[in-house]
Amino acid sequence: MKKILGIFVAVSFLVFVLPSCSFTLNGASTVGLKTIYVGYFDNNAPFVVSNLSQNFTEALKARIRSTTNLNIIQNQQADAVLTGTITGYSIAPVSIQATTGNTAPIAGASALTITVEVKYVNNVDKKLSYEQSFSEPGNFTGDLTGSKQDNLITTLNLALTEDIFNKAFASW
Repeated sequence: MKKILGIFVAVSFLVFVLPSCSFTLNGASTVGLKTIYVGYFDNNAPFVVSNLSQNFTEALKARIRSTTNLNIIQNQQADAVLTGTITGYSIAPVSIQATTGNTAPIAGASALTITVEVKYVNNVDKKLSYEQSFSEPGNFTGDLTGSKQDNLITTLNLALTEDIFNKAFASW
């Protein structure tokens, strides 16, 4: 009988207590936070991709929704506020391909780098607030167009949102 009671208590703890905690099992801490505002990240990079702002902002919101119990609200009176801008979208060669004759060398591989300036304000614990630039490069070969560009941007958005999330909630 004691064994059954012990199992019942353990299961009750897992079902009723853990979901109400202010943290998740991935090491992220949202202690004291119930709401967050995520502003639209305008694209102020010299080279503008039409859907980058929308896709980045939604990727950041999705990361927060999937990993925390924070409610994303539509005003800056939230317990935490994440705002910023996309400041860089650049392509640079990372390796040169050998050529023959009088032809100029060409890029064998290139890197797309996306840079985002982020301001995180924790209104519950101000010392956890930060302003920081995050950059993420991704290598590719050939032309960067169509689905190849979309897939690389998605990959870089996921890496950037992971870095931003970890800085805000995991103190990494």
